[in-house]
Amino acid sequence: MKAKAVFFAIGRLLQLMGGVLLIPFGICLWDEKHLLGQALLSQPETIAFLVSVLVSLALGTLLQAICRSARDDQGIRESFAIVSLGWITLALVGCIPFIVWFIAQRVAVGPAGILAAFTDAYFEVMSGFTTTGATILTDIEVLPRGLLLWRSLTHWLGGMGIITLALAIFPAMGVGGYQMFRGEVPGPSADRLRPRLAETAKVLWGVYLLLTAVETLLLKLGGMEVLDAVCHAFGTMATGGFSTRNASIGAYQSAYIDWVVVVFMLLAGTNFFIHYRLIFRQDWSAVMHNRELHFYLGTVLTAILVTTAVLYIGGLPAADVSASHYQFEPRGAEEHMAHIAAQEANVKSLGGALRHAAFQVVAIVTTTGYGTADFDSWPRVLGLLLVILMFWGGCAGSTGGGMKMIRILVVSKTAWRELKKVVRPHLISPLKVGGCTLQEEMVASILGFFLLFLGLFVVCSLLMTLFIPDLTTAVASVAATIGNIGPGLSGVGSTQTYAWIPAPGKWILILCMLLGRLEIFTVLVLLRPSFWKR
Repeated sequence: MKAKAVFFAIGRLLQLMGGVLLIPFGICLWDEKHLLGQALLSQPETIAFLVSVLVSLALGTLLQAICRSARDDQGIRESFAIVSLGWITLALVGCIPFIVWFIAQRVAVGPAGILAAFTDAYFEVMSGFTTTGATILTDIEVLPRGLLLWRSLTHWLGGMGIITLALAIFPAMGVGGYQMFRGEVPGPSADRLRPRLAETAKVLWGVYLLLTAVETLLLKLGGMEVLDAVCHAFGTMATGGFSTRNASIGAYQSAYIDWVVVVFMLLAGTNFFIHYRLIFRQDWSAVMHNRELHFYLGTVLTAILVTTAVLYIGGLPAADVSASHYQFEPRGAEEHMAHIAAQEANVKSLGGALRHAAFQVVAIVTTTGYGTADFDSWPRVLGLLLVILMFWGGCAGSTGGGMKMIRILVVSKTAWRELKKVVRPHLISPLKVGGCTLQEEMVASILGFFLLFLGLFVVCSLLMTLFIPDLTTAVASVAATIGNIGPGLSGVGSTQTYAWIPAPGKWILILCMLLGRLEIFTVLVLLRPSFWKR
């Protein structure tokens, strides 16, 4: 592998990151504009963003200057290395503001405190870039506005893809551009809308920006402040889930806001190539004949109806049932009873049950992770249903995580074909999706991904039981991070955080986030010794 070609591309990504960091830095300066001179620079968040900008721009420029001679030496191996190492490097630079903020909040700071601050900051930023939405923050609302915006910006950048943005801004990223695009775009294949890859990247980002702007406007009309509307639109379209409120979307207690977010979460979980054809070409055949889209919408509708029926007809379990679920810091008896009473009120009417069922089902299946209800207090059958949906995820080519609907569809069809072959051993039956025959190489690749995903889930779950005393929490934490969802069950449920998990457990979950976002192969291929040989 040609290391200089990798470092040249990472240098460009760092320059891009430095430019993006100027936005939250500007917010910090604006909020502290009443201060002058040294007083202005004494604010920890302002210093942190200034350092991040300087480090990112300086390091990026240095790498480009040193490695310029190898800018066109990118092949397949270099492209995979750029994607994986690029995301790891950008998270390192991006976590500097949080490191400084966390250290500034501590009374006593030593080596252990600095290491803990770095672990928490890297967890938070990697959770943002991978659009996971798992947080270690116990009180989000105390964060300065600059940090709140940066936290949500990491979602928005990671949703469509940092490499994809770089391809749109720097068309000459090298001959390995398509491999980088392929390594970052979710799904078993990455289509081009235009002959030139840079044009495809611009089209995707244009659609992404348009939908984000429309949602921001609609949320603002629903009563959100501008910053809140922007941050929640970022989190929705990226299927991320970072909110500016401790109670997430539920803090607004607005049916209008809930349904706006539901619609845009559904859109974010849909292939963005379909959005382009609908918006700019009025091509309805993309909707009428897309088998994956039909499977996705059918799954969501079925899950919503089942969840609504269970909540409205059966209600919630007794308060002592949910009280038995593991929590690192359990609620007091009176607080828990009040919490359960509020959850019961949410689903008492048919309209309320439908609203909260639709929101949580769509939030989980698209891997957004926003919340309007504590689904950990719902009947356990619904908890299991939501965990299953965590694995399924959105459509290929969307910003959603999970395995993707197309893979679940292909695996199901493969299993059915093998079942038919038991009775008819000589049957020749090519797999078809939407009338198109899939090549057996594509089917094998999908099955390989499916097995790797489940295998990594099992291994990481076993490792997490070493650090988490509750089995449900340990397993749910892995499902929620490798699927890029965020909230899980019990100790990492929708009203809990990941702050209490020991540092080694957090690093395992950080790896799960990266594996889930870059779809396993892009990261695991770096572990092969032969990959690094020339």
